[in-house]
Amino acid sequence: MERKPLHILAKPEEVADRVITAGDPSRVRQLAQYLEDAKLVNENRDFLVYTGKYKGVPVSVAVHGIGAPSATIVFEELIMLGAKLIVRLGSCGGMVEGMSVGDVVIPTGASYGIGGTIWSYAPFDCTVAVPDFDVLKTLIEEAQRAGLNYYVGPIISSDSFYGEGEDFTKKWIERGMIAVEMEAASLFVVGRLRRIKTGALLLVSDTIKEPGKMATAEELKEAVERASRAVFEAVVKIKV
Repeated sequence: MERKPLHILAKPEEVADRVITAGDPSRVRQLAQYLEDAKLVNENRDFLVYTGKYKGVPVSVAVHGIGAPSATIVFEELIMLGAKLIVRLGSCGGMVEGMSVGDVVIPTGASYGIGGTIWSYAPFDCTVAVPDFDVLKTLIEEAQRAGLNYYVGPIISSDSFYGEGEDFTKKWIERGMIAVEMEAASLFVVGRLRRIKTGALLLVSDTIKEPGKMATAEELKEAVERASRAVFEAVVKIKV
């Protein structure tokens, strides 16, 4: 049976095969400003999707909301509409001493708790949650070229924002995770199942040295601009 989007009401020809996603609508509006001839093709349920061109290559930018359930709906529907590459340009909590707000994390993979969204896709199995290697490699190369202060390593994708205590952080740091966020694991798993390329580049919005303090979209605006240039450069170079 053919699957049709129920939330993103754009037409297939209105969504590019290369897509950059973020949870925050203000960040997606900012990203849309870097596109040539950007057009708003969906605003249903505030899942904003803009499509334009970057250096002549069609690219879409889209809001996926907060958490795996919301994000996975958007990832699936973007794929239904023709996306072949999805890169998450999100935020994360830094878990390495010395990380600062505005630094970049490029995940090599994402741990996740048993259950939740991924469990609905692959119950009773441990499904690998890793980005496409070409995407990972290209993101690292562009981060280097842009002079970003970046870290590369595994992260944890959590289903809870306020339920994470000191024990949570301590446990995942001991397991080698370098940052925490909420959507990358589901993106990587859906990408594997649907046979599309995925990756992520994350901006550190808070750190273990200042727990409970998180940078606002406005405070991260300059960092987003620097990081987004690297992501745009990467997505137009990756073969899809």
